[in-house]
Amino acid sequence: MGVDYYKVLAVDRGASDDDLKKAYRKLAMRWHPDKNPTNKKEAEAKFMQISEAYEVLSDPHKRTLYDQLGEEGLKGQPPPGAGGPGASSFSPGGGHSTSFHFNPRSADDIFAEFFGFSGPFSHMGGMSGGVGSMRGDPRSVQGCNKKMKISREIIDVSRRVSQEEEILTIDVKPGWKKGTKITFPEKGNEAPNMTPADIVFILEEKPHEIFTREGNDLVITEKISLVEALTGYTAHIITLDARSISVPINSVIHPSYEEVVPGEGMPMPKDPNKKGNLRIRFNIKFPSMLTSDQKAGIKRLLGS
Repeated sequence: MGVDYYKVLAVDRGASDDDLKKAYRKLAMRWHPDKNPTNKKEAEAKFMQISEAYEVLSDPHKRTLYDQLGEEGLKGQPPPGAGGPGASSFSPGGGHSTSFHFNPRSADDIFAEFFGFSGPFSHMGGMSGGVGSMRGDPRSVQGCNKKMKISREIIDVSRRVSQEEEILTIDVKPGWKKGTKITFPEKGNEAPNMTPADIVFILEEKPHEIFTREGNDLVITEKISLVEALTGYTAHIITLDARSISVPINSVIHPSYEEVVPGEGMPMPKDPNKKGNLRIRFNIKFPSMLTSDQKAGIKRLLGS
């Protein structure tokens, strides 16, 4: 049968559309090449395989062909006279034979269509209404626009159901916190005699490699030596908006010491002109051992 697409997505053969979406979302985010710079080739291969598996299993016609013929049948060469390369013949129930051409789409295109964004930073919400999530980054201190592609069912004047695609633009305000909800009224699936449900996106925060966020404050941890902790230290920090600041500290820095720099945190959502604080914490590296002379010298300097 070749590649087992069900195993690739870690779902059973009776997996529903929601099961497939959840599996693809989890695995595509995990194996996106941009998130795996140290093993990019392996990630690219897995990412392509995950995308191909989702493309096949999420399409009822392709899934039926795959279940009947396997990967080789889906991609195999047709019998003489049945079409060009990539065409497979399929006769459900022994009836009339039809030709099917399967050429996997670009993994990046599938990812962008699914998430509404080409990088591993956002999720697309459910189109029948309900809740989706969108990942932001603490570095977006000035706000930004996120475009999210949705697909939903609509009913035309003839009462026929069809699919409609739309781009929703989310205006992310400076300082928005994790959990912020953005609602698009009545953008869910249409159904007879029913008002379409709302689509709600919930903001998540992408972890930053240097800063963490606590409310409107930003927190950074500096690694320093014991000598620097006792004699003085100047922290040189590149802010989220790419400014370089120097913070001289003349106090004795003990393990629970925290230096607070006012106004260098995240913008406050209700008043973006005001900002929280930058809080500098310290990881003090103590020497693993001291010689007798060093111990004697410390005692002379610091007393008993």
